[in-house]
Amino acid sequence: MDHQSLLLSGLGEQTLRRLSIFLDNCTKKGWRKLAEVIGTDRRFKCSEKELEICSLKVLEPDGSPSRYFIQLLADRGCSVSHLISCLHKMDHTEAVQCIISTGLLMPGLTTTPDTLQIIVQPKQQSAIVGDRVSLCCQAIGPPGLGYQWFRGKHEVKGGNSSKLLFNCVDLDDNDWYVCRVHCGTQYSYSKWVQIRVASSPTTAFPAAGGVCLSLSRVHIMVQPSSLTLKEGDTMVLPCYAIGEPPPKYQWFRNNRILPEANEPYLKINGVTTADRGEYCCHVFNLYHEAWSKIVTVEIGPNTSFNGAFFMGTDEGSSPGTQLNAFHWPVEFYATDKVALLMGNMNYLHHKQLKAPMVDVHELTNLLRQLDFKVVSLLDLTRLEMHRAVNEFLLLLDKGVYGLLYYAGHGYENYGNSFMVPIDAPGSFTSEHCLCVQNILQLMQEKQTGLNVFLLDMCRKRNMHDEIIPQMEALRVTANIVYGYATCPDAEAYEISQSELTNGIFINFLKKRLLEDEKITVLLDKVAEDMGKCELTKGRQALEIRSSLSERRSLRDLIKPPKHQDAYSARNLQWAKAHALPESRYVHFECGVTVRLGFAAEFSNIMIIYTRIEQTQKDITKCEARLADFSEDLDVDLKHTNKECPEETGSILFTIKNFDYPDKCLYTRLSGLQKLRAISWARKTTLAFQIQTLLPINLTLISRGTFKD
Repeated sequence: MDHQSLLLSGLGEQTLRRLSIFLDNCTKKGWRKLAEVIGTDRRFKCSEKELEICSLKVLEPDGSPSRYFIQLLADRGCSVSHLISCLHKMDHTEAVQCIISTGLLMPGLTTTPDTLQIIVQPKQQSAIVGDRVSLCCQAIGPPGLGYQWFRGKHEVKGGNSSKLLFNCVDLDDNDWYVCRVHCGTQYSYSKWVQIRVASSPTTAFPAAGGVCLSLSRVHIMVQPSSLTLKEGDTMVLPCYAIGEPPPKYQWFRNNRILPEANEPYLKINGVTTADRGEYCCHVFNLYHEAWSKIVTVEIGPNTSFNGAFFMGTDEGSSPGTQLNAFHWPVEFYATDKVALLMGNMNYLHHKQLKAPMVDVHELTNLLRQLDFKVVSLLDLTRLEMHRAVNEFLLLLDKGVYGLLYYAGHGYENYGNSFMVPIDAPGSFTSEHCLCVQNILQLMQEKQTGLNVFLLDMCRKRNMHDEIIPQMEALRVTANIVYGYATCPDAEAYEISQSELTNGIFINFLKKRLLEDEKITVLLDKVAEDMGKCELTKGRQALEIRSSLSERRSLRDLIKPPKHQDAYSARNLQWAKAHALPESRYVHFECGVTVRLGFAAEFSNIMIIYTRIEQTQKDITKCEARLADFSEDLDVDLKHTNKECPEETGSILFTIKNFDYPDKCLYTRLSGLQKLRAISWARKTTLAFQIQTLLPINLTLISRGTFKD
């Protein structure tokens, strides 16, 4: 068991006794301060009554308030690593060392960990010139751990301990820092963090209306290097980057994606000649990307050759005549890749669904790894679905791969598939819905290179609809693929897994989508997987319809056309539509500075958070809340200004996977497409309008006096 999964209940008795002494006998860094720090996570927040019981333990002969408090944390499943992180926030070095020295070892285990692991990451710091600032990186592993701090690409002189200390910071110290922890041949890098230094308190934060430029673009700080290895060696290629939101990684070999390689470093144990080739890493976040340099890895003897390749010689032919001459496989390219994902859940007159939110979210992340430009939308009316399709068509052009995914209620009549919007009446017909085949005709007019439709909906007959659509004949383009989640006249089902619900189709598709296969072959594998599952037998079976005559894959590379005007315009339109604004700092006359930040959950759902960045000394409590919401937005006030994203109704941005600052209030805005005169895809403009639509109500408590 490693430190990440080790619970407090696994600490030894001796360690708990020593830890209690440290926390009982310290005022500013004692158990009450720990309760305050660790209580920012609502899972471990204790009530006033529980804290009072802890205090009363001093009246018992061998009672210990901190020991009882730690037991409360253990009962709630608190991990050792989380406790260490909170102790570091308190700068309680003695308590941290107490746990690291013995507490991370299970009772009876007398050896130290064999693998190097960073258990405490450095934190971003903001300071004024002359302040004392420190960065801390703590690791466990074999004896002889060493630390090496870097500022950008340059090593920090004297930075060879777990803590990097600045007794008196200067403007020149304003930079990005990282720590390299090493032991023998093992090493690991911490997160990149920034020290932001201002010349004075008045310049630390810009005035109202000013913009504080936080990091948004992806910057690669450590590039991989070419290697020459022997068979059996271990290959490690690093690629470390910074960005906000934190960047994700995807490694490639010979221009082919490595589906499981999603870390800041690529490590392969026991390499063979099959691992020889050119490697690079794609680094990206929600609205920017960067590529590492391409490096070559040579393994063993080089058996490459030049000249013609012969499979053999026909006995009756003259010397040099080729038999079965080798032909390199044809490579197919897309001029671009665009996907429209729509999920309808909250129907006005029909059964509510749960899976579309998770399905659209997971499919979005997978398609982005395949370099698709993804538009992801939830809960659309008929008019909004039409607008979304029209904007989707604007991104298509000759040779573009277009993919449409729909999850929600649907039906099929006379061979045509219909997607049901959330405002469809109880007895709806095709007049109230969108026809998939009509969308295909519009896509064909764009001369797309590949058209993929993934329909995660029921295909039962609609008894209220006797209209036979008059459809124009489709062109013979040999580039159409349909993946139906279920068979004709059958239903599609959802499956619940803990708090999340997946559609059965996506539950199997997501395990295959990154494979380098012709799209029809990939869907065949998904169908086989579903057929082996007892849960789906006799209930739901994937159906594939295709006219695809070429080996086109979703992993095909993008090769822009020679005349790139349309391509560049499309990229510019896309970048503007999906770029989030920088965090903004608003300064109030009372001396309070509030940070307003934005995070995208879907293309039409945004999370906004407010955080108090600076207050005056005489203010004991301060909160910044969003108020006066636009009438166009359907906002439930009970779900606004919450202490964590989960309380706003989001099941995707959670404590585990959303890197948000401490002590924020969160508001989730859905249905952004409903705002007047704002296209659903114009998120940048929208965000700045939101700031004017949502004034900040500031509540201050100053020495017992309430102010508005």
